[in-house]
Amino acid sequence: MSLVRILLILIVCATTPPAQAKPNILIILTDDQGWGDLSASGNSHLATPNIDSLARDGATLDSFYVCAVCAPTRAEFLTGRYYPRTGVSGVTRGEGRLNPDETTIADVFKSEGYATGAFGKWHNGTQPPYHPNDRGFDEYYGFTSGHWSHYFDVPMDHNGERVRGEGFIVDDVTNKAVAFIEREAAAENPFFCYVPYNTPHSPMMIPDRWFQKFENFEPTLRHRDPDKEDLAMTRSALALCENIDWNVGRLLKALKSSGVANDTIVLFFSDNGPNSYRWNADMKGRKGSIDEGGVRSPFFIRWPNQIAPNTRIPQIAGAIDLLPTLTDLADVPLTPSPTKPIDGQSLRPLLIPQSTNAKWPERELYSVRRDEVSVRTQRFRLDAEGRLFDIPNDPGQRTDVAKDHPESAARLAELAKNHGEKMLAAFQANADRPFTVGFGETTQLPVRDAIAHGSIERSSKAPNNSFLHAWTNPDDYITWDIEVGEYGDYEAILYYTCAPENVGCELELSFQRGGSLRATIVEAFDPPLYDKGRERVENSHYFMKDFTPTSLGTIPLTKGRGLLKLSAAKMTGSEMVDVHSLILKKRDPKKD
Repeated sequence: MSLVRILLILIVCATTPPAQAKPNILIILTDDQGWGDLSASGNSHLATPNIDSLARDGATLDSFYVCAVCAPTRAEFLTGRYYPRTGVSGVTRGEGRLNPDETTIADVFKSEGYATGAFGKWHNGTQPPYHPNDRGFDEYYGFTSGHWSHYFDVPMDHNGERVRGEGFIVDDVTNKAVAFIEREAAAENPFFCYVPYNTPHSPMMIPDRWFQKFENFEPTLRHRDPDKEDLAMTRSALALCENIDWNVGRLLKALKSSGVANDTIVLFFSDNGPNSYRWNADMKGRKGSIDEGGVRSPFFIRWPNQIAPNTRIPQIAGAIDLLPTLTDLADVPLTPSPTKPIDGQSLRPLLIPQSTNAKWPERELYSVRRDEVSVRTQRFRLDAEGRLFDIPNDPGQRTDVAKDHPESAARLAELAKNHGEKMLAAFQANADRPFTVGFGETTQLPVRDAIAHGSIERSSKAPNNSFLHAWTNPDDYITWDIEVGEYGDYEAILYYTCAPENVGCELELSFQRGGSLRATIVEAFDPPLYDKGRERVENSHYFMKDFTPTSLGTIPLTKGRGLLKLSAAKMTGSEMVDVHSLILKKRDPKKD
């Protein structure tokens, strides 16, 4: 090779910038935080400077839409698909499970060499193969239920193992997320960090340091129907949102101190509208509603040197767009299954318009609640009753303009009908799903997934983190509808409490397809309920206490579907045990 050619090659190499390293991803998702629960949204009652900084340093999507409740939004974010297609239909009793054949955003990034971690509320399945560790996340710390009944020093899940949390739950999961960021940044690994906080979802428990500011606060910004507003809920929500902001600041500080702030895409959004009637800029609806206030979420995205600061994006977008957007921004290949197409689209042309000449198309976004459908276009919202609203001019949905725009109303009504039929078919296809056992080494069967027969009572009206008690009739029993994935012997571990006078009671565990065992409760364990002194709303229906494990023995389980039944074989006192969960562990014959 000639000297001239060598010099030319050296010059080209010296002047060509190195290939852009793949950016890290940090996603912060809050629970029941409304669009109006931020100072960036104009709420002067609280200060959220860290979250607001994401808007200042990046982009705000002014019209960003999620689902009416928690688990569906998570499913849409994880898959880029409307939630009924994914197996998710609700928020409790297994309705939040994301079908195992869905590809998650964590699966995609993990396949490209990213370290993946999730820290907080999962709400898309507990038993393998639904657990976060089975859905693309290398590390998981949090709880898999729809809500948790106490927020201080509570039992948590760390990679499938039951551990004890430390301190206030949002601070705790932030500690774990910060440690993950620092570790992966030090190792120079690209990371995908998902932090789904569980506040300001009830119970409205908050440390004193955050509540003191709002304890006697009289808000001047009120809900559009102030008679509906519960000021105790409002005060608590404001305090919880300021705590969220402080923790977001800790995450951002960890990025900066680790030297990766400029190399990290940061997203912030919420999973549905506010969980009470409080100020939300006059929008109609709250959590559970598919009107504007129930499904519009704050959304900020920051990527230094890529997304221009103080960018405002008016085009409608939603949670279904996040998977295609992040893979596009990170240059991560996305090849959806032909049978499971992505419903969302990449927002890159809006976020970094100089990167493409593509014209942004007109589109519709759908909100579904069982058999009800609402459709949002850039201008209109057709609600579930067929009324049409000009949202830019009437965000409160006060004036039906269907008569003024009959063609738009008719077109959107037809689209809503067609979409609703497809979604209803998807709901029906996923309606009958047992809980999986034996698809991993350990299976947790909490009683939220069980049915109590007879006079046995739940500790709270919402099953999510309840326990079963008041088992006073020996004819009563508990069942789980399960599918055993692998035949074998399983050790059954019961998390229970038992008053001293009831020690000696005997339980029988049996499987409909064959196999049973009997066990005697030989030790009392009767702790009090957790202290609710930092619960700021009266008459809360959330209760929690400690439960202790005991091995009931080994039960053979045949592969297939059937009822797993926990019944009373002998009652020695006035009650049987209180039950929180049943753990089934595969026995390895080689190790026995």
